[in-house]
Amino acid sequence: MARSRGRRRNNDRRRGRGGARSDKERNFKRELAEKSFLEARPAELSDAQKQALERLLDGIGTPEPRPLVPDDFQVEALQAIETEDVLVTAPTGSGKTWIAREEIRRLLEQDKRAWYTTPLKALTNSKYQEFSAEFGAENVGILTGDRKENSNAPLIVGTTEIYRNQLFDALREGEQVRADFVILDEAHYLADEERGHVWEEAIILSPPRIRMLLLSATIGNADEFAAWIEEVRGTRVRVINRAGSRPVELRAAFLAPNTQLFPLFNEAGKFNRDLERFAAAENRYERRRR
Repeated sequence: MARSRGRRRNNDRRRGRGGARSDKERNFKRELAEKSFLEARPAELSDAQKQALERLLDGIGTPEPRPLVPDDFQVEALQAIETEDVLVTAPTGSGKTWIAREEIRRLLEQDKRAWYTTPLKALTNSKYQEFSAEFGAENVGILTGDRKENSNAPLIVGTTEIYRNQLFDALREGEQVRADFVILDEAHYLADEERGHVWEEAIILSPPRIRMLLLSATIGNADEFAAWIEEVRGTRVRVINRAGSRPVELRAAFLAPNTQLFPLFNEAGKFNRDLERFAAAENRYERRRR
């Protein structure tokens, strides 16, 4: 009994010392966290920096819903698709996908089939979600290198490589590709040094009965491109060029590690020198830490 009471007293003393150490460690870590937080807090902005941030963030948000009024180039493209291949060049955000979506809607109402191809899996997944919400999940399938869902749907969204592979398979087996219409999004990838041959083969192998809509924001030689398509496919190609600036403004900014936000350019469109001053201050801080 005496030994048991002695052990308990020793254990209590050890727990007491351990508890004291734990409290000391917690307090020390708390001090470090507070110090780290203070160092990471954004510096006080000058009046000029505040005004620059207000200009950067002004107007950003979800616009008020309004009835859609198609642009002339969108209406022209929809009319031309009925009888011709169409190449649309227009800035990002100007509504190229709306053309494809409206034609897909028309085809589904006629019990026809369409393919929507993109060069990127992320973009393919995004369009799959968008079209599933628009036309119903039962009407949309997806085919990529690692994803295959609802492959018998009347609308298939997939990478251009998968579409090209289906064309090769149909050619080998003497069958017809199950599509009446194909959209080649980001069609300028034909000029890509490593992957461009996929778009070239997709265009060449697509039977003329499959009407083709090509979308791009960056094709500079659209007429030359269209002439080549006419030559290899034996079809007429309408070039629709929506010239001008992009309707959705781009604003560039830099988010610093301390969570401070800087416009990348000043009002004159030149590099924002506040970034240089911030970098210099960060370098001085890092040298002091060492």
